[in-house]
Amino acid sequence: MSTLTIDPHASQPPFEQLRRQLIEQILTRQLPPGTKLPPVRRLAADLALAPNTVARTYRELEAEGYLITRGRNGTTVAPVAAPDEESRRRAGALTSAFVAHMRGLGFDADAIVMAVRQAL
Repeated sequence: MSTLTIDPHASQPPFEQLRRQLIEQILTRQLPPGTKLPPVRRLAADLALAPNTVARTYRELEAEGYLITRGRNGTTVAPVAAPDEESRRRAGALTSAFVAHMRGLGFDADAIVMAVRQAL
């Protein structure tokens, strides 16, 4: 695992900094599928973060499909396809269009996320 760093002076909260760094490492295969991540408490201590911050990051990344948590067996990187730049651009456009249509139907952000999770 590449070095993770948290900038306490950044405009992004530590949770979001950690989340973005882990996603980047997963998508670029610096963290290949099956890689076991450090336990919450150890990573929190290494990054001088509260354990709840790391736990929240792991939970959200699991909900987004980037991680798999198996209780005491730890957290590992899920098998995630690493799309090329064109695929990411097209996916972004599709996602934006989907969100715009859902908002047009009167759905708020939470309802849109719930609809996506149910579809998955």
